[in-house]
Amino acid sequence: MQFIDSNLEIVLPYLDKLTADTKPLWGTMSAQQMVEHLTHTVEIAIELHQYPVQVNEEMYEKLHAFILSDKPLPRNFNAVFVKENPPLIHEEIELATDAYCEAWIDLELWFAANPDRKTVHPHFGPLDFSLWKRLHEKHLTHHFIQFGLIKE
Repeated sequence: MQFIDSNLEIVLPYLDKLTADTKPLWGTMSAQQMVEHLTHTVEIAIELHQYPVQVNEEMYEKLHAFILSDKPLPRNFNAVFVKENPPLIHEEIELATDAYCEAWIDLELWFAANPDRKTVHPHFGPLDFSLWKRLHEKHLTHHFIQFGLIKE
């Protein structure tokens, strides 16, 4: 499967197509909840949120291979750190999109200042910037398909 590039110049036009009324093809998240979820995941990468690792260290190699594979994230994947129907953080979806962009810039700056750093994803374990970037590309693709922004 081809995944969307995580470059903001590519991602932002997709996010700008979302409205408060955009409905998912599956799942219960609203469009704004999805954008805020994407932001939260970026913030995990730069350690603004931390969760215990949910997998054994022996699984890291297999999970990292999955990140690098062309296999998509499964629909309705239940990550333990994702709250069901979380309250909205921002007053409107445009502000949520702005927050995503700011978080992504922070991510790039953070890893530029810490190029050898690995940070922990609760399901995939410690990831360096290249693995985080690839995971975000899979994650963006997953949710953009979910909201009909791109086709499978």
